[in-house]
Amino acid sequence: MEEQNQKRFLAVSYRLYDAAQPETLIEEAPADHPFVFISGYGVALEAFEKKIVDMQEGEEFDFTLRQEEAYGPFMSERVVDLDREIFCINGHFDHDNVKVDAVLPLQNEDGNRFMGRVVAITDSHVRVDLNHPLAGKDLCFKGSIVENREPREAEIQQLIKMMSGECDCGCGGDCDHQHGDGCGCGHCH
Repeated sequence: MEEQNQKRFLAVSYRLYDAAQPETLIEEAPADHPFVFISGYGVALEAFEKKIVDMQEGEEFDFTLRQEEAYGPFMSERVVDLDREIFCINGHFDHDNVKVDAVLPLQNEDGNRFMGRVVAITDSHVRVDLNHPLAGKDLCFKGSIVENREPREAEIQQLIKMMSGECDCGCGGDCDHQHGDGCGCGHCH
C-alpha cells in the first residue's frame, strides 16, 4: 500500500460515463493521449485518485464514483442572476460571447476565478449556472493504467508552476498547451 505522502506520476486511459445513462460517453482519454497527473496535489478527484494510485501499469479498472465523491450534488442556489451590465463592453452587451449555453470565465470581487454556464438572458439579467457541469451525477470510469511511477523532480516543479498560474509556454496559465483545465491533460478533472 502506498504511503500517504508518497507522490505518483500517473497516466490513465479511460472512458467516462454518467452512471444513470451508461450508453452516453461524457469524456474519453485514449491511451495515446492519457489523463496525466501527479497524485497528492488535488489535480484529480480524490476518490478517483484513491481507486487507481496503487494499480500497476496495464491494470484495468471499472468503478463508479457517487456524486458525493465526484463533483457533489447539483445546488440550485449556485444558479444566479447577474446584472446584464456586467457583460457590457463600451456600453454594449457582448452578444458574440454571452449566449445561452456559453461557458464564461468569471471573477468575483475577491479575485477568485471560476467558470459559469449561461442558462438564460433577459433584458436586465444573465442567469448563470455555477455548478460543475458534472455536479449531481454518479460517474462511471472504465479504463487502464498507462503509466504509474515516481515523478521526476522536474515534473513536480512544472506542476507547481502550472498550479500557481505560471507556464513555460508564455500563456500565463490560460492556454491549452499541456495543461488544459489545469491538470496537465486537457481533461475535466
